[in-house]
Amino acid sequence: MPKKNEQPASFETALQELETIVSRLENGDLPLEDALNEFERGVKLARQGQQKLQQAEQRVQILLSESESALLTPFKPDAE
Repeated sequence: MPKKNEQPASFETALQELETIVSRLENGDLPLEDALNEFERGVKLARQGQQKLQQAEQRVQILLSESESALLTPFKPDAE
């Protein structure tokens, strides 16, 4: 697992770490200070993940814009 201050190697690694943090926080057994530290790390991971997703979306748009026949449409995720 990466150290607390470094970025995860990949989006998938960050997501896995974020899921672990959420589970630990939902369990409710952490002391307040540890819970706050975990929450802070989770917020950082979520922001990093959002940034990576935005970068990926931009790359896709650039790739599609190079093809005149490719039509960009807004992404609509399936209902969860």
